[in-house]
Amino acid sequence: MNTTTTIAVTINGEGRQLDAGATVLDLVAAATGREIGPDGRPADGGRLGVAVALNSEVVPRVRWAATPLAAGDAVELVTAMQGG
Repeated sequence: MNTTTTIAVTINGEGRQLDAGATVLDLVAAATGREIGPDGRPADGGRLGVAVALNSEVVPRVRWAATPLAAGDAVELVTAMQGG
């Protein structure tokens, strides 16, 4: 039997279910498909180009791993795009 508890959050205006206990770091890693270290930097050493706001407050990259998500949270994930 699966006993994983989920929470409902809004990501970029879209409702999503995440595992309870998920952090901002977990969300960014899932959204980018990359392994992210506890300091918020990609494990592959490349650039990430992602900013996160949680409930209208910017979350500094170094706090992603220590910032849990809770039911009802609104997250904005912004990705830098090149070009014009």
